[in-house]
Amino acid sequence: MRADATRNAEAVLRAAARVFSADPLARISDVAAAAGVDKRTVYRRFDSREELLLAVYRARLDRLEALIDESFSGERPVRDALLAFAEGGIRLSRDWPVDIRAVTDPAIQRRREELDERMDGFLRRAEEAGVIASGLPAGWTLRMLQTQLHTVAQEMPALQPGPAAALVIETFLHGVGA
Repeated sequence: MRADATRNAEAVLRAAARVFSADPLARISDVAAAAGVDKRTVYRRFDSREELLLAVYRARLDRLEALIDESFSGERPVRDALLAFAEGGIRLSRDWPVDIRAVTDPAIQRRREELDERMDGFLRRAEEAGVIASGLPAGWTLRMLQTQLHTVAQEMPALQPGPAAALVIETFLHGVGA
């Protein structure tokens, strides 16, 4: 693919993430306008609105997978890995604000479940290291972390990713009690 075509495809995907997040019923022409391209440019790459939306979900999952690889690989201390993941997760959620939790496409659901399993695996490592309480219901820590990251990313845009990540991890590990 030519460099300008690659740039256009990336611009379309990023714009589509923002546009569909703000208006789930948005049209391809809305996405094209937000991306600064003609709608024919979008249709050359994507046959339908649904195909474009699935491509946005795949792009978000690609970035999430890269973030997991980067944050949780190696022997990085658990707290440092959590902070790196939180900061990257906040940036990712702000750059790709579409919500993949309600997607019904089986391939997208499977991939999301696989990535959730990888994150759960890291959180079990955190539990074994004594950083996270043991004995909590299955999936609880992952859902708590995801919910906090989503909340700060989408509902508190004034918080910069670094300080927001530190706040999320502090709250995640120690709660809000006095």
